[in-house]
Amino acid sequence: MTSPIRISGFSSGLDIDSMVSKLMTAERLPLDKLKQNKQVLEWQRDDYRSMNTLLLSFRTDAFNMKLTSTYRTKTITSSDDTKVSATASTSAGNTSYSISAVSKLASAATIAGNTISGAVKIDPSKSIFANQSNYQQSSSITWKPGSVEATSITVTDGTATQYNVLPAGNPNNLAVTDLTNTSVKVNGTTYTYNPASPANPNEFSIDNTGKLTFAAPLSVGSTISVSYIADKKVDTITPTSATKTIQLSKGAIVDNSATINLDDHNGNIQNLSINTTATDTTYPNVRQLLDTGNSNAVVGTIDLETGKISMTNDVAANTTITATYKQNYFSFGMSTNTSKGVMKENFNIQGTESLNQVLQKLNDSTLGVSAFYDTFSDKVSMTRKETGNYNPSGVEMDMSSPSSSFLTSVLGLSNAETGGDNATFTINGLATERTTNTFDMSGVSITLKDTFTTAVNIGVSNNIDTTVDNIKKFVDSYNTLIGKIKDKVQETRYKNYPPLTDDQKQQLSDTQQEQWTTNAKSGMLRRDSILSSVLDKMRSNFNTSVSNPDINSKYNGMSAIGITTSPNYLEGGKLYLDESKLRQALQDDPSSVEKLFNSTGISSSQQGIAQRLYDSANSAMTSITQRAGNSYSTNQQFTIGKSINDLDTSISTFETRMQQVEDRYYRQFTAMEQAMNQANSQSTSLASMLGGGK
Repeated sequence: MTSPIRISGFSSGLDIDSMVSKLMTAERLPLDKLKQNKQVLEWQRDDYRSMNTLLLSFRTDAFNMKLTSTYRTKTITSSDDTKVSATASTSAGNTSYSISAVSKLASAATIAGNTISGAVKIDPSKSIFANQSNYQQSSSITWKPGSVEATSITVTDGTATQYNVLPAGNPNNLAVTDLTNTSVKVNGTTYTYNPASPANPNEFSIDNTGKLTFAAPLSVGSTISVSYIADKKVDTITPTSATKTIQLSKGAIVDNSATINLDDHNGNIQNLSINTTATDTTYPNVRQLLDTGNSNAVVGTIDLETGKISMTNDVAANTTITATYKQNYFSFGMSTNTSKGVMKENFNIQGTESLNQVLQKLNDSTLGVSAFYDTFSDKVSMTRKETGNYNPSGVEMDMSSPSSSFLTSVLGLSNAETGGDNATFTINGLATERTTNTFDMSGVSITLKDTFTTAVNIGVSNNIDTTVDNIKKFVDSYNTLIGKIKDKVQETRYKNYPPLTDDQKQQLSDTQQEQWTTNAKSGMLRRDSILSSVLDKMRSNFNTSVSNPDINSKYNGMSAIGITTSPNYLEGGKLYLDESKLRQALQDDPSSVEKLFNSTGISSSQQGIAQRLYDSANSAMTSITQRAGNSYSTNQQFTIGKSINDLDTSISTFETRMQQVEDRYYRQFTAMEQAMNQANSQSTSLASMLGGGK
């Protein structure tokens, strides 16, 4: 609606704006009351939520008091901690152990190899293919032609037993070779190759067509990881711009294995081959590329080590380059005896891989070994990660497989390992062994640190100090909670201090506003039924004994363990703790003290104090949330919020009406001004006429 034209006192000389403002002040008194009521509800809501935060914190403390770990902390003593140390879980009983002798500590099996370099020390970061002449036993590296490939298959059919490892459709007519060195893992577990047909669940077979067969279907979602050897590698490369450089996906290329075709799609096809007789002594791995269709003219070079092709002339953009070749690779395998049984793995190593990469493959495998090359001694060391003897009749790390010559000859490792021993000791008169130096004995974790013949005694007892501290913290938490709730329900309500209106705020200084608002916000939850009820309930929770057959009747109430309620009613049920009495109860019957707090039951009388208080706090929180919501609630989800929404609607409606009233006042004053202006005009005209007649 368009506001009327407002004329302010031109004819009457009155300050109409001021008069309307004063009239509206009186009219707005009910609106100010609505806004004040809304502010009070918002203060109540915020006070409720602050109480809920306190209850949440206390409920967490009550939950912790239901845990056995709160009461069953243990103290461990050792007569010689440099030789034997121990820790205890909450399940450990109060006991003692005498370890009279430790004749041997558990150790990990270790193999130190021989020197591996020849006249020139190897560089472990360089490819084995490029660095092979520097290995003392380079002739023991059995290079084979092919292409090391890997694929991963996710099982989607729970009835299938066969899969194909080659690319779909096999467009390059690949074949799988060197079948015995195929490596298959299902969900990280190594499967064993069976050249005939897999008969056991952890076996597989594979044929030259890439058909992979298992003895039984695998679970849907399983991951099959396969490392296999293809008879060749086929790269198809299409540069987007003219280039002289082409990078093949593999290196360590077999000298006479590559054919390269370049098709510019304009009828021009070049067929290239390697000139195996032309070698450069400076770059022994670089070969000439010959154009077989052009009298074997030299058109570029290929680096066999890296697979990099360098052409004399540019290869045009969008030319299809097809390279078919084989790479040098070798394989080896080994097995280890571990706590999980015998672990076996095969490794297919590309010639482009370095010694560091090979050792990292070993370290990352399921064999459970740690291997490294020491540049100073020029030796490789391999250690099984687990201590102990898992193969009493033989070695822990077996490299006797015929395919393991790389490990035994090139790296100088053998089955002559040291270590791999169990810890041998006598405990409480019983001679026994463990595969590790740390072992569990009825909830006590014992660590052997040295060999000795003089007995070391281990003692396990209750840690009363920690339990007392936990109970004291809980009592303090309870006192803090009820103190703040009591202060809130007893807080003075100053009815003569309603929330300030906007006009009132303008008339007061900041300090005066702050003092007024402090009084206005006071007592928002005075005598609140929810908070008063939870105070009464918690006092009852503490003062009512616990009926549980597992609790000694001597300790079925809080006063029996030194926790009493203040006789001063002004303190609102504050708790006091007699620490000496609590310590005595924990010394005499720690189980009853624990169950006094955390026992469970159908009825409240059977429940421990912590369970009762947890339930009481939880019930109060639910009631408060229904009334005041939380930070995630919308106003429609709690009682106060709905009232605030109703007030917002009333305020909006009232403000619309006030605008209409204000417009009406201005229309009335405007009409008065217009009437007076007309009267003045008539008076002036009459005076003029009378004056003109004389």
